[in-house]
Amino acid sequence: MSTSEISSRKRIGILGGTFDPPHVGHLKLATHFAKLLHLDDLLFVPSGEPWQKGADITPAEIRYQLTEAAGVDLARAFLYLKIPTQIGIDRIEIDRAGPSYAIDTVKALRDRFGDEASLIWLMGADSLNALPSWNSWKELLNYVNFAVASRPHHDLEENRSPEVKELLLKHQTMDASALENQAFGLIYIDETLAVNLSSTNLRKQLKTARNSIETEAIPSHTLSLIHNLGLYQQSSLDHTQQ
Repeated sequence: MSTSEISSRKRIGILGGTFDPPHVGHLKLATHFAKLLHLDDLLFVPSGEPWQKGADITPAEIRYQLTEAAGVDLARAFLYLKIPTQIGIDRIEIDRAGPSYAIDTVKALRDRFGDEASLIWLMGADSLNALPSWNSWKELLNYVNFAVASRPHHDLEENRSPEVKELLLKHQTMDASALENQAFGLIYIDETLAVNLSSTNLRKQLKTARNSIETEAIPSHTLSLIHNLGLYQQSSLDHTQQ
């Protein structure tokens, strides 16, 4: 493959999640892979109906607004760091009826961006290990590559199922640049990024110790919106659990 062919291949990062709420761990992961993989575009994809989550999640439209707000902070960081990646908040799962399955999303994005684009699904190590629980998970690499970020104290080997081990034997690459040059079918695991923030834990902390964790854990524009909408407070959380 020539240099011109490599440089002309569009590189799209995809970061899916419930984003309830989005936190600085999401932004660190996005920033890391935007730089490492020279992404042209980075799409945040808030889930519409996350089938693996409980019934007490924040409504999709509000989570979309929270993710948009986080995107403002990320765009400012990219400008400061001189990262040219364009950021988008995509409604593909929110606007699609029914449960949000990654396989439906990657098929639709492949249709949107064409056969030649490198589509790279960004995820944490825990998501990689949970992959066999995803709907039609064996088909995902027919449409995208995976870029996986390790987490502190997360033992990949110990928690890895035989199915995931077999998947890595077939698809893992040690060369991050390979993902830039191939449209789909590769897995790259990056062990240099240490983020350990959970949206679930943040929601619990927001109702008990808001001031102590907010500013360092939640992007500033997202935090302002949380305050303005009165989200994740004790009374609202108690109401959802009744």
